[in-house]
Amino acid sequence: MSSPGTASHHQQRLLADPALLAIDTSTRNIGLAIYDGVQVLAELCWSSLDYHTAELAPAISDLLDKARVKASEISVVAAALGPGSFTGLRIGLALAKGLALAQNIPLVGIPTLDILAAGQPPRPLPMAAVLQAGRGRLAVGWYQLVEETWRPDAQIEILTPQELYERIQTSTLVCGELTAEERRLLTRKRKMVNLASPPFCLRRPSILAELAWERWQAGQVADPASLSPIYLHYKDPIPG
Repeated sequence: MSSPGTASHHQQRLLADPALLAIDTSTRNIGLAIYDGVQVLAELCWSSLDYHTAELAPAISDLLDKARVKASEISVVAAALGPGSFTGLRIGLALAKGLALAQNIPLVGIPTLDILAAGQPPRPLPMAAVLQAGRGRLAVGWYQLVEETWRPDAQIEILTPQELYERIQTSTLVCGELTAEERRLLTRKRKMVNLASPPFCLRRPSILAELAWERWQAGQVADPASLSPIYLHYKDPIPG
């Protein structure tokens, strides 16, 4: 058991280190994390029924309390940029921008599918990372492994599950937000589709935090006034 002096010293060390707050509201699956470059101080993921406005700020406050970090001690804020829900992305990015401007701290934006891809173990296969895009459609990002890191390999696009099924013609890893029906559809191509298990299909806000930390350390920060979400429409691909 630590002595009171030891516990106090540990708390002071944590509070003295730079801390990054990561916010991902791309879809109904929301994620928050606090990261200091060495360890994840706190992480929270939950599924919201489109109550982002009511749930986000209280959840951040609770997470800061658990991590023993004050809002004024956040050194940088990171936000997932999408694609995803128009409303969810707008709410999350607005809060991240507000924190960055109010506290005069850097803001880093990370494409949401890059967060999902970065959480996958290296595999000698192409990969499709997917998010729910509403109206029974999926946002799909295509990736290849380059020097043990997943890199975007094609355009991000909106596809129906059937279109994704038909698009896969070689052995491919598929990860991300998939309903039970969509998983059943894709498993019909057992010889070509390698479905990631549900834990690896969860977007981890701690991965967003780590990616954003690396960009911050490299000086790759965004202008809060001009940073905008990535929105996609059906049959409207954008460069990956």
